[in-house]
Amino acid sequence: MKKLSECRFHLRTYGCQMNERDSDALAAELLAAGMSRTEIESEADIIIFNTCSVREQAERKALGKIGITKKLKRDREDLIIGVVGCMAERIGSELIDKMPHVDFVAGTGKLHMIPEMIKDALEKRKKSVETGHDDSECAGLFGSLSRRSDSKQQTPSAFISIMRGCNCFCSYCIVPYVRGREKSRPMREIVDEALSLVDSGVKEVFLLGQNVAGYDPDSGRKRDPDASPFAELLEKLNSISGLSRIRFTSPHPADFNARLISAVLSLPKVCRSIHLPVQSGSDRILRLMNRPYSADKYLSIISRLKDSCPEMTFSTDVIVGFPSETDEDFLATRSLMKTVGFDNAFIFKYSPRSGTKAADLPDDVPISVKEDRNRILLEDLASSVEERNKMLVGRTFEALVEGPSKRNSERWTGRSDNNKVIIFDPCVGITPGDLLQIVITRSTATTLYGKILQ
Repeated sequence: MKKLSECRFHLRTYGCQMNERDSDALAAELLAAGMSRTEIESEADIIIFNTCSVREQAERKALGKIGITKKLKRDREDLIIGVVGCMAERIGSELIDKMPHVDFVAGTGKLHMIPEMIKDALEKRKKSVETGHDDSECAGLFGSLSRRSDSKQQTPSAFISIMRGCNCFCSYCIVPYVRGREKSRPMREIVDEALSLVDSGVKEVFLLGQNVAGYDPDSGRKRDPDASPFAELLEKLNSISGLSRIRFTSPHPADFNARLISAVLSLPKVCRSIHLPVQSGSDRILRLMNRPYSADKYLSIISRLKDSCPEMTFSTDVIVGFPSETDEDFLATRSLMKTVGFDNAFIFKYSPRSGTKAADLPDDVPISVKEDRNRILLEDLASSVEERNKMLVGRTFEALVEGPSKRNSERWTGRSDNNKVIIFDPCVGITPGDLLQIVITRSTATTLYGKILQ
């Protein structure tokens, strides 16, 4: 029987950036416990799946891969299989009932218990399930762990989780049930983490939360509706010497008030690219979704940002085929998207999530209609982005160098302040984290190509 310190773990992550941040922190916990990490599944003594429940497709993908490991376990009886994250929180012990080759299940509030759960599986062959949320959850996982997580190539950007959970209870969304209610980290703790990351070479921080605009470390008291603790946090991070850029996701439009708009526009390190989920352009559907804003309110936020900063770009989330969505509702969404001119959009076909309010509504939009609406919005988006990108040829942008392109290692990738991906030929001596002036020579719907301005 191997000791914990002799084990290698393989960690697979499904879903959003918050899951990636959780995986980074979990990996750091496992490394601190003496384990080592491997990217090769067949070499691992422990395989852990960090799962997502927000979309049905993400669950199906994870369940399929977990099922395949049953064969691995038949060949290697000492292999430990763990399932963690949102799906683990939602399904709990049923996962082991359905997949008895799984050794442990840990929900989103119990990730800090995983080293001990692995130890029990190794030494006692004990299966364990831990779900639920409490005030002491993730004490170690909330902290400054992302740069110590593994030996993978470090990038000039790093995630910082500023809060967990959600209080919004959108009718289609399972997040409040699997990640719990909102818990915001102390502002000083977040600033200290950013300082530590900058000291390690990070140039850009990416603030994460289900609703970062609702960040409030003093959530126990009644807040002035015109105040924005998140804007205060941005101001403190903006003052950090050596930090070049600040990005964040995802703010809820209902909390994107004038104070936050002012901070985004006035702080030079806050990137000119905002991800602002709209979900629908129909006020009727927004009410059914329990989204407490109108299409006009959403557009007013966009207008205030765009009027003061024409270079600002926007991305969003959209659901098509929500229960009772008519052609008129869909056309309202299509019109809003054309009005904003999004640079990117994550467009999903509605599927019921068990346990949510919307799951009680008839799923009455045919799948063929959902697919048509999804296709139409994607085609609109690709066409409009391609046209706007053509207008950028000849322009010069400052790009944060990320490193060699994944598709062609002879070329490098950078990203502009307004989140445009730029591919270019490197020059001698450049390193990830450099800020370069790059003139754009050609474009596609997804990428800009350019050369370094000498």
